[in-house]
Amino acid sequence: MLGFADRLFEKTKKAKTPLCVGLDPRWEQIPLAIRKPFGGAVPESLAAVAGAYESFCGRVLELVSDRVGVVKFQAAFFEQCGHHGFAALERLLLKSTQLGLFTILDGKRNDIASTASAYAEAAFGGASFGGKKFGVWSADAITVSPYLGTDGIEPFVSQARSLSCGIFVLVRTSNPGAGLFQDKVSSGEKLYRHVARVVESLNLVAVGSSGYGDVGAVVGATYPAEINELRVLMPRTIFLVPGFGAQGAGAKELAGAFRADGSGAIINNGRAITFAAKPDQMDWENPLVRACEKAKAELAEVCSL
Repeated sequence: MLGFADRLFEKTKKAKTPLCVGLDPRWEQIPLAIRKPFGGAVPESLAAVAGAYESFCGRVLELVSDRVGVVKFQAAFFEQCGHHGFAALERLLLKSTQLGLFTILDGKRNDIASTASAYAEAAFGGASFGGKKFGVWSADAITVSPYLGTDGIEPFVSQARSLSCGIFVLVRTSNPGAGLFQDKVSSGEKLYRHVARVVESLNLVAVGSSGYGDVGAVVGATYPAEINELRVLMPRTIFLVPGFGAQGAGAKELAGAFRADGSGAIINNGRAITFAAKPDQMDWENPLVRACEKAKAELAEVCSL
């Protein structure tokens, strides 16, 4: 079986784009045509919200599955719906896999020892009870916070590596307040550079034929200078880049994330694609498809796959 990085690169090459469609469902922005059976403007229950999320995201997956190779689910919006949302997320992840899409579960997990291992088992191969394994999310990758140090990262790496899956560690995030901690200087370097060095070191023992390892880095598109800097510092690390689209970053700011062969980064675009139409538009599918194609065309100017 191909390793994580090689599987991911294969998906992006087949789709001829590094674009990743982010699925961050929000009740008020979902088309009214989708919401109508679940209560319209006011949902009937949490189960109704989850049902609308599943219906909407399921259709989005069908619309983009022959246009991109990667999708990312933001777990928080499903968690808002309690167990109904978790059930919907589980089915959507399965549908994504059936459609041939590479899946990233964005939950920014972090803990140590057995707790971290439990998070990792749920995310990847499944949880074991009494010697029997039960699948849960079965994602290809998850996002992980590094704040607890290497013992908060390594259980995720170990579990992912055993199943040819991967993780994306928060290194330089796209939010405006990122610098509060990430720019703090320690031993002469900013904190995010220390995290970057740890991430790169974890890849040294698991580099695939693509030249990348199974520990990726979240690097925000809203900090283009840092993208260039971190690409030099982490030559074996795949970047997951949020901030393109609704958060304001353009394709030109992302050029430094890629190698000459177009490898090296997955560029997430969520709301600008999934909510390209206004909620009251009857035809919301065509605007979504056009927004996806537009994002692909913009990325093609800086990344040739």
